[in-house]
Amino acid sequence: MSHYPMVPGHEVVGEVLEVGSEVTKYRVGDRVGTGIVVGCCRSCSPCNSDQEQYCNKKIWNYNDVYTDGKPTQGGFAGEIVVGERFVVKIPDGLESEQAAPLMCAGVTVYSPLVRFGLKQSGLRGGILGLGGVGHMGVKIAKAMGHHVTVISSSDKKRTEALEHLGADAYLVSSDENGMKEATDSLDYIFDTIPVVHPLEPYLALLKLDGKLILTGVINAPLQFISPMVMLGRKSITGSFIGSMKETEEMLEFCKEKGLTSQIEVIKMDYVNTALERLEKNDVRYRFVVDVVGSKLD
Repeated sequence: MSHYPMVPGHEVVGEVLEVGSEVTKYRVGDRVGTGIVVGCCRSCSPCNSDQEQYCNKKIWNYNDVYTDGKPTQGGFAGEIVVGERFVVKIPDGLESEQAAPLMCAGVTVYSPLVRFGLKQSGLRGGILGLGGVGHMGVKIAKAMGHHVTVISSSDKKRTEALEHLGADAYLVSSDENGMKEATDSLDYIFDTIPVVHPLEPYLALLKLDGKLILTGVINAPLQFISPMVMLGRKSITGSFIGSMKETEEMLEFCKEKGLTSQIEVIKMDYVNTALERLEKNDVRYRFVVDVVGSKLD
């Protein structure tokens, strides 16, 4: 449910305009970023172990309420107020418009690869769905030295996946022979699809101890038969963005490896058209709103 007026924008990069009296990490003029979480309770187990994104009292960066009762408003605004803990410095050499999508899409992939011990080179990974998160999944997994297969419902994105993003293989989920040949071949699959879909075809692609990592938000039950998991000791797991520590690590990793997100920069007056295009899946792969250039004043 949204509270009117709501200002969205969950991946935000900008310049520090002011700092509070107790801020020590940042100064006016620093280029910083923030993601979808801007507050936490600071006393629970996740908060005390640098995993504040799993705090049950986390505060979302828009359409939520701060501890002082004021509504949170996101990045499609001239200014945003964020606690020091939820801000990271953008490394020099990483363009602001490139860094913005990494604040959510980038760390959503990076965090589980690190947490689930999937960082070492030589692994075979699958990316199910080639959108904002999926395309960063291909880039980050390739930069870690993985063999990457993009799995999609049609042939439409084959050229993009293989030639533009550097994936090693492309699999169409309705191609029975292709799916059969790929049985038991992957160490993990990122499932980024945000609509209800069967899990069995993808569980079949996983090796012994393989992981199906859910990152798409689906508000309806998903189904699978238990032998699909039991007979390969496979895991169905989920992951939500990443911690601020992991976000810092991920930005440095992307800078070091020269990774960028594929984006289309737009001004605020184009937002309605952009939303219409999003519904038609007509974006490669993130719209980035240039707020300063939109001259909101």
